[in-house]
Amino acid sequence: MTSFKYEAIEGSGSPVTGVIEASDRRAALQLLGQRGLFPSILEIASAPANGSASPAQALEPARRSEMRFGTGIKRKEITAFTREMAALLGAGIPIPQALDGLGEEEENPALREMLLNIAESVRKGTAISAAMDEHPKVFNKLYVSMVRVGEEAGVLQKVMSDLAELLEHEDEVRSEVSAAIAYPAFVFGFGIFTVVILLTVVLPKLFGMLQDMLDVLPLPTLILLNTSAFLHRYWLVLLVAVVGIVFGLRWFFNRPDGAELWDKWKLRLPLVGPVFSTAALSRFARTLGTLVKSGVSLLPALKIVENTIGNLVLAKMIAHVAEETRGGDSLAAPLRKLGIFPKNVIQMINVGEESGKLDEMLLKVADIEERHMRAKTKTLVSLLAPALILIVGALVGFMVIALLLPIFKMSRAIQ
Repeated sequence: MTSFKYEAIEGSGSPVTGVIEASDRRAALQLLGQRGLFPSILEIASAPANGSASPAQALEPARRSEMRFGTGIKRKEITAFTREMAALLGAGIPIPQALDGLGEEEENPALREMLLNIAESVRKGTAISAAMDEHPKVFNKLYVSMVRVGEEAGVLQKVMSDLAELLEHEDEVRSEVSAAIAYPAFVFGFGIFTVVILLTVVLPKLFGMLQDMLDVLPLPTLILLNTSAFLHRYWLVLLVAVVGIVFGLRWFFNRPDGAELWDKWKLRLPLVGPVFSTAALSRFARTLGTLVKSGVSLLPALKIVENTIGNLVLAKMIAHVAEETRGGDSLAAPLRKLGIFPKNVIQMINVGEESGKLDEMLLKVADIEERHMRAKTKTLVSLLAPALILIVGALVGFMVIALLLPIFKMSRAIQ
């Protein structure tokens, strides 16, 4: 335990000083908040008796165990910050002190500096939403808008808690999808790597011996021989061409017209298109439901969703929905015209509007669409993994046959 000296303000407005023992600074802030004290100064009074590291160094085990490369801020770190911030605000700790406590114990230098800067801005009178808006690469429009609504309505702790649930849910879905495609991607990548190594390094030496022994090689062997010779001779040119194509496509798809074309292709791709579509629709419903639940009006919420849905084609559709809703239509009517939501989903949204529980219905729709997305992903992966194994196996099998045919031909000649 560490002793902390503090200067704080009681609920009655009277100043108070004292010493409190806690495992770290964050725990000390929580204890003071539980006592109804609002600290302005909190500093270490004595080092831990057992000679262990100071609270600035004694970070949480989960954070300490994570190895870090570079100084970027990860999405999961923002999710953890949001959850911790909601807990500290729930304990009655003022915003600047909560930001200071989280910032000083943060292991990531970039995130620590950002949190301390936000705390300083808030201490000078800037709203926390405005301070977060100065870091658009970390806090997107959805995040900032929800925080602003929480500030204006006086329910920032509840909004931060809703945000944490939204981010945690999205992280969970991303992890499930990444884990599902990891095995097929590994199988395909390793198979292609093996085939390339065989064609460029191993087979040229074997084919040299076979050409010396036989005047006429079988057709499969000739095909493999020519392919291997081409790759062996022009591998550097091919590598440069592949890299150029990759960077060229990235440049094109980063342009507005290219990004819109790619988003349109993603929705129309066979097999994976429905997965992208369902994922985008579930994100739309969950984000809109969370915004409405937090007190954001429908039209501003639709505008926020339009900017954060991650698909330009669907964003244009949402903009059209917002325009029709502005004209007095309900949300269900323009969504029905789009034809992208199932009928039962439209009915649920309509019931939610009529009963005044639109946020609950949207979140239920999100749950339904996410279950469909997960089922489609599992089905796709269950088909994709055997298909990739079959493709790699066919390539390797063709190479084996191409190698064995001349050997069989030589054995017949010897007999």
